[in-house]
Amino acid sequence: MSQKTAAPKAVSRKDMTRAQWTWKEIKRNKVAYFMVAPYVILFTIFTVVPVVFSMFLSLTEFNLLEPPRFLFLDNYIRLFLDDDIFILACSNTFVFACIVGPASYLMSLMVAWFINELSPRIRAVVTLIFYAPSISGQVYLIWGTLFSGDAYGWVNGTLLKLGLITKEIQFFESASWVMPLCIVVALWTSLGTSFLSFIAGLQGIDRSMYEAGAVDGIRNRWQELWYVTLPSMKPQLMFGAIMSITSTFGFGGVVTALCGFPSVDYAAHTIMHCLEDYGSQRFEVGYASAIAVVLFAIMIGANMLVKKILSKVGQ
Repeated sequence: MSQKTAAPKAVSRKDMTRAQWTWKEIKRNKVAYFMVAPYVILFTIFTVVPVVFSMFLSLTEFNLLEPPRFLFLDNYIRLFLDDDIFILACSNTFVFACIVGPASYLMSLMVAWFINELSPRIRAVVTLIFYAPSISGQVYLIWGTLFSGDAYGWVNGTLLKLGLITKEIQFFESASWVMPLCIVVALWTSLGTSFLSFIAGLQGIDRSMYEAGAVDGIRNRWQELWYVTLPSMKPQLMFGAIMSITSTFGFGGVVTALCGFPSVDYAAHTIMHCLEDYGSQRFEVGYASAIAVVLFAIMIGANMLVKKILSKVGQ
């Protein structure tokens, strides 16, 4: 009589090392890894490698012509202890980010919430109206015309006609006006990608969740927003926060388009302007890399803070 062959014993997770288990999972999901490989390769080449290389260059003196000369932390010491313009730029950047970032984020969410209550046809038209300023290439031309420093500027012309002023105000050449106007323009153009992601998130919420919430004791729209709507669209909220952080800390283009480079008395000079100055004009690449690393660290810290705040939504 032939004996039955015993079935091979299944190997459990406890019988394998971490490396063996990882390799087994990679082989089991090889199709998924193959599909995601192009993105990982491109992300590594164009994001990870430049960031790591920038961190290395931040420790050197490099002018694009001569080989990098290692300085260790000298660039960072100079940055924080000997560069008054950079400290002023940090102050301006944080002021701008603390005002425009939360304001634009909440404004995008509230406007998206309002538009979501409209009928589909009206919703499409209103979405286009609110989204148009963020994609219009003429928005700076409009604001430049509104606040032009001569009598042909609409604001100056109106104030002169009403007798409120006797001489034209040089809005974009006055240190007291530059930052407030740039903040207003940034808010005007802030309903961009985050705004669209919020609308998509609101559209994807299962309506039955609102009925279940009503059964559980939700009595008004604000409770519905906090306990049902926001927890259901956390991925869109996180994406919108990342986009908002990226745009607010890199808002230098607004100032350059309206006030030139640099702005009067460095009133709206930002970290991005410092980076452009040393990297594109002075070609002090090592020092510019140190500025880029500092900006990168600030954005990572802000991202972690926002992620922690969003984790408490709906609790």
